[in-house]
Amino acid sequence: MNATERDGAKVSTGTTVDAAGETVGIPELVIISGMSGAGRSTAAKCLEDLGWFVVDNLPPALIPTMVDLGARSQGNVARIAVVVDVRGRRFFDNLRESLADLEAKKVKRRVIFLEASDDALVRRFESVRRPHPLQGSGRIVDGIAAERDLLRELRGDADLVIDTSSLNVHELRAKLDAQFAGEEEPELRATVMSFGYKYGLPVDADLVVDCRFLPNPHWVPELRPFTGLNEEVSGYVFNQPGAKEFLDRYTELLQLIAAGYRREGKRYVTIAVGCTGGKHRSVAMSEKLAHRLVSEGVETVVVHRDMGRE
Repeated sequence: MNATERDGAKVSTGTTVDAAGETVGIPELVIISGMSGAGRSTAAKCLEDLGWFVVDNLPPALIPTMVDLGARSQGNVARIAVVVDVRGRRFFDNLRESLADLEAKKVKRRVIFLEASDDALVRRFESVRRPHPLQGSGRIVDGIAAERDLLRELRGDADLVIDTSSLNVHELRAKLDAQFAGEEEPELRATVMSFGYKYGLPVDADLVVDCRFLPNPHWVPELRPFTGLNEEVSGYVFNQPGAKEFLDRYTELLQLIAAGYRREGKRYVTIAVGCTGGKHRSVAMSEKLAHRLVSEGVETVVVHRDMGRE
């Protein structure tokens, strides 16, 4: 591996040798895909602002060619982001073959998948008065269903899934900045997200933790107005039988999972920690869990999805 300077940051890249025997750098590759209307263009612009060379709607069969061209740019194209979507559906079947080709060439690649709920996607298409690319003569929801079916396998293989249902443009950019900005790329990044079960499971969660086995501070009148960020609420939660033991054992489990993720090349994990309303127990547990992960050397972002909704 070698390091290439770009925009003041060192980017770690692979190396290979061309037909003339000269060493060339293999660019780092990110593939941006996901649901139409979920924010692919915003993600692409964000990476472009961070110094990535972005190609929109490139047929999947041409991705290896794009990487080869970048490798011959003498380090000028060290990071490539490619947007792949259903507009190139004639070529979409070639994506798996292209990914296998990239893996054989030892190209470091990641897949970002932008997700959103059906309701959010319908509102977005209606607000811009544009049809869904796959709806044909049907309704917007028909196009969304067809696209979900087409992208299901890719979503399952994605390294990072971001649910943009409740995010605005600035919040989405902040999420991507948190994952891609910085001088050095960490081995593993974690997002610890508290949530309330009554508002639904986070669709971008890799792991889900249920804290509803602990007594609810909501039923303690003097604690009810506060959140899990409050020291008294947190103290109440972790003074309950099993709370500290659960935190210790789940941290040990995450160490095992993190080691496996690193071996498999997975660089992002979202851990969703839930309680009934997402205000007390899940918030307190998320904060403690994130602190443990940071102490283990895992770069961690904490998000409290439903805090303040009541």
